[in-house]
Amino acid sequence: MTRRVGRRADYPRALLGAWTVLVLLFLYLPIALVVAYSFNRSSLNILWEGFTLKWYAQVWRDGPLMQALGNSLKIAAAATVMSTLLGTIAGWLLHRYRFPAARFMSALIFFPMIVPEIIMGVSLMLLFGLLRVELGFTTVIIAHVTFCFPFVMIAIGARLQRLDPSLEEAAMDLGATPVQAFVRVIVPYLLPAIVAGALMAFTLSIDEFVVTYFTYDAASITLPVKIYGMIKPGLDPSVNALSTLLIVATFVLVVAAEMVRRLASR
Repeated sequence: MTRRVGRRADYPRALLGAWTVLVLLFLYLPIALVVAYSFNRSSLNILWEGFTLKWYAQVWRDGPLMQALGNSLKIAAAATVMSTLLGTIAGWLLHRYRFPAARFMSALIFFPMIVPEIIMGVSLMLLFGLLRVELGFTTVIIAHVTFCFPFVMIAIGARLQRLDPSLEEAAMDLGATPVQAFVRVIVPYLLPAIVAGALMAFTLSIDEFVVTYFTYDAASITLPVKIYGMIKPGLDPSVNALSTLLIVATFVLVVAAEMVRRLASR
């Protein structure tokens, strides 16, 4: 009787394990195929014809593609700096000062994280058009900051939950002004969370497509938008190589952000 009960209890575990494997295959098998075919000698990506690195060399020789990569790095760097500043200041103000609309403000700030990206892109495009702001680097950076800085604020808020209020009080008792106490005491304490939030913001910005598509011009085209334009006429094998490089870079940034986040949570 005990064996039968044990066998019946194993069925849900087996089904759950099989389902988990299927989900992981569904998520990561396409990525694995992209990485594998980036080394395929064939230009059709249908049959494997041998190992090659020529598609990676072709990526570095593509001038417009490298320009798009440079634009993405510039936009991501600017968006990261602005998002980190805004997220840190907003997180500290919401933690330090209590006012009646604090919860409403928090919900409003987190709204860009949950709203569909296409809605955000269209709304920002309409806003820039209404304000008669020409699309370009400025509009793309503003758009990226809009959805990046809430992620920084979350990291800062999580770190602030462990903050000992006596640290700021001790600094002010020793003669520091509120600004000096924030810069010399609070900021060093928040540094792991700031770094983790900045890495997350950079990762989100550099591979953003939907919002960028509605807010860029020809001079500010980013790498994801450029890749989309390359695959519309037909599949270019160099796109596989470029996608693999982006996958590796994103993986490294995400791992670094997670390591810093764990350090911040200690």
